[in-house]
Amino acid sequence: MIITLIGVVFTSCGTKENKYEKAFTETQQELTKKLAAISKTTNFNGFGVASVNDREVLYQNGFGIANVETNEKYTEHTIQNIASVSKTFIGLAVLKAQELGKLKLDDPVNLYLPFTVANPAFKNVPITIRHLVTHTSSILDNEEYLYRAWILFDTVNLEQNLKIDIGECKFSAPSTEVPMEEFLKRVLTQDGKWFKPNCFADKQPGAIFNYSNMGATLAALVIEKATGQKFDAFTKKYILDPLGMTSTGWGLRAIDLKKHTRLYINKTTAYPFYTGVTYPDGSLITSSSDMSKYIAELMKAYFGHGTLLSKESYQEYFKPQLSAANFVDRSTSEYSDEYNMGITMGFGSTGNFGHTGGDPGLFSVIWFDKERRIGTYFIINTDGDNKESGKQQYEIRTLLDEYSDKLNALSKLKNQ
Repeated sequence: MIITLIGVVFTSCGTKENKYEKAFTETQQELTKKLAAISKTTNFNGFGVASVNDREVLYQNGFGIANVETNEKYTEHTIQNIASVSKTFIGLAVLKAQELGKLKLDDPVNLYLPFTVANPAFKNVPITIRHLVTHTSSILDNEEYLYRAWILFDTVNLEQNLKIDIGECKFSAPSTEVPMEEFLKRVLTQDGKWFKPNCFADKQPGAIFNYSNMGATLAALVIEKATGQKFDAFTKKYILDPLGMTSTGWGLRAIDLKKHTRLYINKTTAYPFYTGVTYPDGSLITSSSDMSKYIAELMKAYFGHGTLLSKESYQEYFKPQLSAANFVDRSTSEYSDEYNMGITMGFGSTGNFGHTGGDPGLFSVIWFDKERRIGTYFIINTDGDNKESGKQQYEIRTLLDEYSDKLNALSKLKNQ
């Protein structure tokens, strides 16, 4: 009789677990079906998504086309650069270097650099590492950055490709590329070859928020000098490898180019492949599958059980660092990542956090809702700065949010 009763209990528990496992899978399939239908109507060729809670990955997938010429599908394993979302890795790397005893957030950057960086109008006010990672360094992205940082990957159709309109930036020829350290030295030091006073604001370091790609890249160089390791190698060792992000790398030379989507001007016209001299500010290349691991780590870390950094370091990473006095024109949009700053992590006016990115042929975003305990990732492989594309992107993100809530509820049940 006892054996029979135990058997009944085991069977009952197994049935309950299977019930929720089945519902979870069916809900994922339902979301896939709806996103696949939307992908046939969008103004962009392909897109990737991922969703997590603070326990597990809820969903990851890719839709649409990665290569129009070959009709290759965009999947969860398709890779592309994530633009400025890359900067969130700089913040983690700075804090890891601090944990290792290699630097401190409030150290002046000139303590580590082989050249001197100072705002000419405030020569006696040191620029600190914290200033760099909160965008208050007073370093600006002037035309020397905008016109020299984006490098075409090869010389095919070079004359034609150099004329492509990419907004306020310009493509440069491969022959103009210089190493990251040399680039920063030429632009930021007063005796530098490309130095101009307008690469610094007229406010002293630490005073005003000015989003700065150059400042973020300088933080990466500080990490290199403080640790004795190249930034890409340091982040691979302490972030990518521990999270199992095996398809991820910094720049086109670090990844399998065959797995890289083409990036598109419109539905039919592809951009040439390009890379960035200041690669830490926006040239991490990854997949939806790998990014799901990353955003899962960040969601867990916000609630005190991350694995890459100590609890104290993560508290610093997610702590709003600025006040109203640091902003001239403060964004109050709920989904803006520039209402406040953590250590490269942006905060919206509601206290939710994340980061956006945009480069030729893409838009990307990671966003975390602290009340719902859900984080999401979304990226497209086509210019999406028009009204119709914006509506379609909103539709996808709204659907992802809706199903993330459903999957989150089922996740709690199936993991009880």
